[in-house]
Amino acid sequence: MTTVVAVYTGQGLADPLKAVFQEVLPGVRLVNIIDDSLIGDVVKAGHIPAGVSKRLTQYFQHGEELGADIILNTCSSVGEVADAARGQLGIPLVKIDEAMTAKAAAEYDAIAVLATLPSTLEPTMRFLAKQAEAIGKEVTILNGLAVGAFDALVGGNPAEHDRILLETALAVSDQADVIVLAQGSMARMEGAIREATGKPVLSSPRLAAQQIKEMLAERGLL
Repeated sequence: MTTVVAVYTGQGLADPLKAVFQEVLPGVRLVNIIDDSLIGDVVKAGHIPAGVSKRLTQYFQHGEELGADIILNTCSSVGEVADAARGQLGIPLVKIDEAMTAKAAAEYDAIAVLATLPSTLEPTMRFLAKQAEAIGKEVTILNGLAVGAFDALVGGNPAEHDRILLETALAVSDQADVIVLAQGSMARMEGAIREATGKPVLSSPRLAAQQIKEMLAERGLL
C-alpha cells in the first residue's frame, strides 16, 4: 500500500493533517511519528540544537524503514534539518511548506509571514527568499510575529491565541499582497484571517498533500 510517513515535532497538526489526507489522498496510508519534545527543545534553545537535528534525522530514516514512499516533514521550524537529511534517504522528503512558499513567491510581490514563534518565522522567511531567488524574482517579505500567541495556546487559552493572530494579521495586511501562515497548525484560521484582512491567505497542509499526490502519481503509486 502506498505510504506516507509524517514526522511531527508537536501534537497539534496530526489530526487536521489526517483529515486533509483522507480528502486529498484517500487511498494512501498515513503513518505518524510524533516527538513533541522536539519543538520544546527548539523553543527553549532559540535555535535547533544538535540533539534535535540528530533525533529528527533518525525519525526520517525510521520512516523509510517503515516502508514510506515519501517522508513528510511537518514542522517549518526544522525545515533546514530536513534539507540536510535528504541526502541520507533513498526516498523523497517533502517539507510541508514547500508548495506554499513556492506559490507565494511565484504569484505575489509582498508576502507577510504570520507565525507565533521566532523559531518558525525566521526559517520560513529564509525559505521564501530562497524560493524567490530560485525563480529570479525579488519579493518583499514582511515580519508577522504574533507575540504572545504561542504562550496563550500552550497556556490553555486558544481564544487569546486566535485574537493575537488576527490582530497581527490586520497589522501587516495593509503592506502585503498575501499572508502566509508559517505553521501548519494555523490552517484552521485561514478563513477567519482572509475574512478579517480581505487578503489571500495561504496555509501549508492542503498544498503539501496536493504536492505529494502529484509526486506519487508521477511515480505510478496512485
